[in-house]
Amino acid sequence: MKGIKVLLCIVLVIILAGCWDRKELNDLAIAVGIGIDKVQGGYQVSVQVVDPAEVAANKGKPGRSPVTLFTMNAPTIFEAVRKMTTISPRKIYMAHTRMLIFGEEVAREGIAPVVDFVSRDHEFRTDFYIAIARGTTARNILRVITPLEQIPSTEMFASLETSSQVWAPTAAVTMDQLITDFTSKGKQAVLTGVRLTGPVREGDQRKNVEQIDTPVLLQYTTLATFRGDKMINWLSEADSKAYSYITGKVKSTVGSMACKGGGLLTLEVMRSDARIEATMKNGTPEVIVHIDLENDIGEVQCKLDLTEKDTIKELEKEAEKSLEALATKAIANAKKNGVDIYGFGEAIHRKYPKVWKKIGSNWEKEFTKLPVHVIADVKIRRLGTINNAFEEK
Repeated sequence: MKGIKVLLCIVLVIILAGCWDRKELNDLAIAVGIGIDKVQGGYQVSVQVVDPAEVAANKGKPGRSPVTLFTMNAPTIFEAVRKMTTISPRKIYMAHTRMLIFGEEVAREGIAPVVDFVSRDHEFRTDFYIAIARGTTARNILRVITPLEQIPSTEMFASLETSSQVWAPTAAVTMDQLITDFTSKGKQAVLTGVRLTGPVREGDQRKNVEQIDTPVLLQYTTLATFRGDKMINWLSEADSKAYSYITGKVKSTVGSMACKGGGLLTLEVMRSDARIEATMKNGTPEVIVHIDLENDIGEVQCKLDLTEKDTIKELEKEAEKSLEALATKAIANAKKNGVDIYGFGEAIHRKYPKVWKKIGSNWEKEFTKLPVHVIADVKIRRLGTINNAFEEK
C-alpha cells in the first residue's frame, strides 16, 4: 500500500509539473517569416508576425493586416530579436517559422552567423524553407501582401514547395539540408532566389490584393551557388534545371525541344532518377552521371506522326542528346567557378576514401579538371489524350 502511495505521488508530481514552461497564445508574437539584411555595424532583422485574432475574424473582410512586420538593428541577430520587445508588446516566438530570407549582401558576406543562431536556439524547428532576396532586401520581401493567402510567409512556403515539385529550376531547401551541405566533404550548397515583380511601395498596400491583376507578386527565380557559407553567383535557368536533374531532385517539370520540320514539342517529366558514379581511370578519379527520365508528351506545335514507333524513338534520342548537352554545359560552368554543387567530391569520398584523402584539401582546384561524363536515358510513355497534333489533321 505504501508503494502505491509513493508511485501515485511520483505520477502527480510529473503531471503537475508538466505545464511549468507553458506559453499562453496571448503572451506570444508568433513569427512566420524572418528576414536578415546587412547594415552598418551589424544586422537588420525583420520578423513577420501573425495577428491570430485578425486572421480568424476577417476571412477576407477589410480590416487590420493579418500580419505585422517588426524590424530592428543590432550587432548580432539574437540581440536584434530580443530588442524587438521594445516595439512589440509580446515576446517573439520562433517555433512556427515558415520562411527564412537572406538579403543578398548577407549571403555574399557569409551566412554562418545566421545558421549558428538558428541551429543553437531551442525554439526553432528545422522544417522551414530558406531563400535569398534577389534585387531587393529581405525586409522588402516580407513587406509584400499576398493575394491567395492571408499570411505572406505561408504563401511563400507553399509556393516554393509546389514550384520545387513541378518546376526544376527551383529548389526547396530546409535548414537541415543547408547544414548537411555546409558540413559535407565534396559538396557545396544552393538556395533559391525570390524577387519582387513590382515596386515594394505598392506591394505593402492593401490595394495590392484588391485587383485582379496584382501589381506586385513574389516570384521565385533561379539558384544561387555557395562556396562554404558565402554566395558566389546566380545560375541561369538552364543551369538551375540541370542541377536538379543531376542531383536527382526533379519530381516533375516540363521542357521543350525543336522539331526537325520547325515548331516545338513539349515533354512533361513524370519520373526522374539520377545516380552519380565515381570511377578510376589510369589512377585518376572520374565521374559518370546517369539520368533516367520517363516523359509524357504535353504539347505538339509541329507536324509529327506520333503513332509511329520510329517517331517516338527518334524523339527519345533527341531528348537524350538535349539533356546530356544541358547537363554537360552546366557542369562546365560550375567548373569555371570551382564550385562543386553536385556532390561529385562526395561520391569520390564515399567510394575512394584514400584517393579523397590526397585530393580533398585541394578539391576546388581538382574539381575544375575532373572528367565528367553524362549518360541520359529518356523514355516517352504516353502521348496524352490525343495522338497527333491538330496541325497534322
